[in-house]
Amino acid sequence: MGVPWVLVLSGSLVFALLFYSSGSEVVTVDVRAAKDLLGSGYHYLDVRTIDEFKKGHVNVENPLNIPYMFNTPEGRVKNPKFLEQVQAACTKDDRLVVGCQSGVRSLHATADLLKADFKNVCNMGGGYLAWVENGFGVTIPDTEL
Repeated sequence: MGVPWVLVLSGSLVFALLFYSSGSEVVTVDVRAAKDLLGSGYHYLDVRTIDEFKKGHVNVENPLNIPYMFNTPEGRVKNPKFLEQVQAACTKDDRLVVGCQSGVRSLHATADLLKADFKNVCNMGGGYLAWVENGFGVTIPDTEL
């Protein structure tokens, strides 16, 4: 199999074009379009590690954190239960914006979700870093002293 085709969209065009996705193409939206989608009923799936998520995440209602990869002494390894965990929390018809730290892990996670027949998923290009850079709201949980 080849690398999934990536389409980068911005602004209102994303709404119309998301529905033309064949199920095998990864649609990547910039953070402004992702923010609009999240405000219109999409849910946010953060695929960063739990530690990354705890340091701060996109400020949306009920963000879901399911790591796509884990850090190990040997390096990062793919979460073997990623799809199973997403399917336990979401239906294949749920509308999801998938994000990570910079947009790379979420690109791969979105491709895997599309291959697993999730219908309405898109990758947030630039990830959490771009979200913060654009001055959008973040949640930084209180840490215990």
